[in-house]
Amino acid sequence: MALAMAVRRLSSSIDKPIKRLQNGGSLYYMSSLPNEAVYEKEKNGVTWPKQLNAPLEVIDPEIADIIELEKARQWKGLELIPSENFTSVSVMQAVGSVMTNKYSEGYPGARYYGGNEYIDMAESLCQKRALEAFRLDPAKWGVNVQPLSGSPANFHVYTALLKPHERIMALDLPHGGHLSHGYQTDTKKISAVSIFFETMPYRLNESTGYIDYDQMEKSAVLFRPKLIVAGASAYARLYDYARMRKVCDKQKAILLADMAHISGLVAAGVVPSPFDFADIVTTTTHKSLRGPRGAMIFFRKGVKEINKQGQEVLYDYEDKINQAVFPGLQGGPHNHTITGLAVALKQATTTEYKAYQEQVLSNCSKFAQTLVKNGYELVSGGTDNHLVLVNLKNKGIDGSRVEKVLESVHIAANKNTVPGDVSAMVPGGIRMGTPALTSRGFVEEDFVKVAEYFDAAAKLAVKIKAETKGTKLKDFIATMESPSFQSEIAKLRHDVEEFAKQFPTIGFEKETMKYKN
Repeated sequence: MALAMAVRRLSSSIDKPIKRLQNGGSLYYMSSLPNEAVYEKEKNGVTWPKQLNAPLEVIDPEIADIIELEKARQWKGLELIPSENFTSVSVMQAVGSVMTNKYSEGYPGARYYGGNEYIDMAESLCQKRALEAFRLDPAKWGVNVQPLSGSPANFHVYTALLKPHERIMALDLPHGGHLSHGYQTDTKKISAVSIFFETMPYRLNESTGYIDYDQMEKSAVLFRPKLIVAGASAYARLYDYARMRKVCDKQKAILLADMAHISGLVAAGVVPSPFDFADIVTTTTHKSLRGPRGAMIFFRKGVKEINKQGQEVLYDYEDKINQAVFPGLQGGPHNHTITGLAVALKQATTTEYKAYQEQVLSNCSKFAQTLVKNGYELVSGGTDNHLVLVNLKNKGIDGSRVEKVLESVHIAANKNTVPGDVSAMVPGGIRMGTPALTSRGFVEEDFVKVAEYFDAAAKLAVKIKAETKGTKLKDFIATMESPSFQSEIAKLRHDVEEFAKQFPTIGFEKETMKYKN
């Protein structure tokens, strides 16, 4: 009976022609066979399902065009911002999937909404893969994959484990730290973390560019922090987690490792892991890890110690952190992001991924060597990870001005404070990294060329500054945009673009691009 009805339905649909639809001046075709339900609804005046199934270029050509422009920028430019990467097609397919439609407040098996059986499967798989990617024993570690990004993830931890106005120590922002670790100036609390908690920075030894662990230990004795953060956004060296563990133990403080920048390197096993020493580990998922834009919180579980009475004392982080994420600070998680993260974590266990991360380190080492050879001063003198921090003060120029020239020739980097800076608005450094271009297939000799392009842009910035009448950045930009410098900028931009366009695109096919010239 059912088969006969299906045959009659198929026969009647074949008689209907393929419909040619007009929408906003753009034409597209809709086969009547797979959209029989839409055809029937249209007869009753219900037209919106047709619109909901139309492609982006039909519904919103303006946004579609902006996306095409961004594709062209990524293809013909050099992406050197160390916190950026090019995620895979498979991750983007998951992020752009129907998983975005579902609300799922709560955790797998304990939701406040129905219909979450497949959302539970995806989140549970993501958690399993997160532990596997970092080679963690599920009896000793747990993970929350719901945080929306890195700064919220850190705040989740603070609110979970600290009382208001308890004390946090972290690397000072001008010395390579991060805003989410509680940055404040002498006169203003910049990060909200410093409003709700008392914060104190530790710093680099300015003569070496390395973290001053001796001074950190002395400061910790005086400040008595409840939590110390081991993590940075612009530190080119490796953390001594063992030393920080000892500092924390003396103060009975929690050690939080924020590995947002280096989590991909940690997953590949090419840099030391914080998991051997930390109590809590947070990370974003879109930097060197190369996933979608999200975050994770790892926490110790199981037996913490045996007390004097011979009783087991358990870690109590799991419930506190899960409670802080939901319902404490978030509502429904972004299920499409969690699904995409599961894909990225699977990729992070492959041999290709390990080879990629090894190449990231090798490329950065060569990049640093070439910059030093060309006369640039690097904070700490080099790099052990995926980034370099260039101190431009010996060149008589600042990071803001060099960044503007780099951007004008399609090189993306970012101005950054360096030790000794008095203003974050006019920082003395430029931060650059190798993960994104390594994803495009760049190897060591390619980064020699990239360093040459950087050198040309920096020298051009010095030249423009010398011809600038005023002292403000807007005066510099006006001089840069004058006809006398536009020919030099255009020539360097052309060279950069022709070089960059030789390499593969990630996430889209070059042949499908709208803007190829």
